[in-house]
Amino acid sequence: LEIGTVYAALGSKVTLVEMTDSLLPGVDRDLVRVLQKRLSGLFESLLLETTVKEMKAQKNGLRILLQGPDGEQKSRIFQRVLTTVRRPRSKDLGLDNAGVDVNRRGFIRVDGQQRTSAESIFAVGDVAGEPMLAHKATHEGRVAAEVIAGRRVAFEPAAIPAVVFTDPEIAWAGLTESDAKEKKIDCRVSRFPWAASGRAATLGRSDGLTKLLVDRRTEQVLGIGMVGSGAGELIAEGVLAIEMGANATDIGLTIHPHPTLSETVMEAADGLHGTATSYHRPSKKSK
Repeated sequence: LEIGTVYAALGSKVTLVEMTDSLLPGVDRDLVRVLQKRLSGLFESLLLETTVKEMKAQKNGLRILLQGPDGEQKSRIFQRVLTTVRRPRSKDLGLDNAGVDVNRRGFIRVDGQQRTSAESIFAVGDVAGEPMLAHKATHEGRVAAEVIAGRRVAFEPAAIPAVVFTDPEIAWAGLTESDAKEKKIDCRVSRFPWAASGRAATLGRSDGLTKLLVDRRTEQVLGIGMVGSGAGELIAEGVLAIEMGANATDIGLTIHPHPTLSETVMEAADGLHGTATSYHRPSKKSK
């Protein structure tokens, strides 16, 4: 999706093929809907519930056999195909000879200090397990270096931010709404649409949303998600809130500069109390 967005912006006709019924499986649906709506106009086509059955190179391009949700198969010609698979590259390193344990998926087993089963060997990054993110790898590297230097540290983040660098960007950290439902965690959800943001309006990018999840009893921030232009630049505030154990009131009482997109985080927090300045949604009456 990230590279496809780039090519589409440069003028290429991009078709996306996805075997599930929506983009970005596992990502909050509220956030994905905003991205999908924009990509529907940017991409040549979005083929959901579709699989690639066959691919053959010929003189005029690549003939791709696609099977849609109804089981019907159709051939289309494309000039280039981009497919991505992320796997840990732990093979052929002689790890077994060094006494380093690797699980069935190829990830190296590490403890909280990034130490492998071989006491003098450490592992960080994608090979050390999910999420496979560069900033997570950097933090793991720092932990490993400090452990080697004799300091008492451990890799224990309360939240690791994730960003999908599409246009608009999607960013999230901590608990998602689907996670909360699956784990039966009692929480409240507040959504602030960027259509109500003055800064988003001046940028001509009101296609965004900020979403906050808090514990129903304590209002401690459990998760945050956002979709919109520059969402990846904004997510760190939510990560800090989760790490510090902040609650909705803490965020709402933190003065945010106006007009900025960062205000959407404050407004989402205020929305839980019905005090958001730019967007009012009456609270649902208790049954």
